[in-house]
Amino acid sequence: MASMVNENECGGETQSLEPQGPGRGAARWGPQHAGARELANLYSPGKRCQEWISVILCFSLMAFNLIYLLANFHQGHIWSILLGIVAGILTADFASGFVHWGADTWGSVDLPIFGKAFIRPFREHHIDPTAITRHDFIETNGDNCMLTIVPLANMAYNFLTFSPAEIYYIYPLYCYLYALAIFVTLTNQIHKWSHTYFGLPRWVVFLQDCHIILPRKHHRIHHVSPHETYFCITTGWLNYPLEKLGFWRYLEDLIQGVTGEKPRSDDLKWAQKVK
Repeated sequence: MASMVNENECGGETQSLEPQGPGRGAARWGPQHAGARELANLYSPGKRCQEWISVILCFSLMAFNLIYLLANFHQGHIWSILLGIVAGILTADFASGFVHWGADTWGSVDLPIFGKAFIRPFREHHIDPTAITRHDFIETNGDNCMLTIVPLANMAYNFLTFSPAEIYYIYPLYCYLYALAIFVTLTNQIHKWSHTYFGLPRWVVFLQDCHIILPRKHHRIHHVSPHETYFCITTGWLNYPLEKLGFWRYLEDLIQGVTGEKPRSDDLKWAQKVK
């Protein structure tokens, strides 16, 4: 299947597929793509409810833990805090790549519960990359908020039950975990910004230009079909070294050799839908 990526006037990417059979014409990727429409319609009220609950719990726990982190701050922790923040960002970037790679490469929308709830958005995103820019805050961030609820809740419980001496001892670790939780939570929002070419706040554009968060030009590399590289979408810092190491290709070859499953076969199936 041949494909190409071009920049439009706004700097965004447009993708097209060559005809898949006689008389079909070009099947263009975007909101009008048959597969994209079908995938968008699978977004259910139950999924929406799960996202609302996740966002409320996540940000409530974040605020609670931030209060306790500030209350237990000591100047002796300065360097460990900075180190913890950098380590948390790097861990979040790798985690975003691993989850993104896994959901892009394996599994099917037809899987019970998990497929429609969590794999569906990845399939939709490849054939309609701008769909994420039309998602509101809840739909964009609900799943990532869900991932951080348990560690944030455990942190909050420990702040309430540990002695001041115990908190002092584990404070650097909790700075790392808190930074990790923040960047995991914001990953999809950062990803959304990387596809947004109008109306971004200046501070977001500044962070993108400084490559503190995922830049728009950097993320376009992933959206060249067959979407097999540059999976990290928090900062993108790890994309180049992982690509040079052949990290994802090695994992794919290993899994395919063991299971016989072909990478991205479900992704290709949805991309080829024309009606």
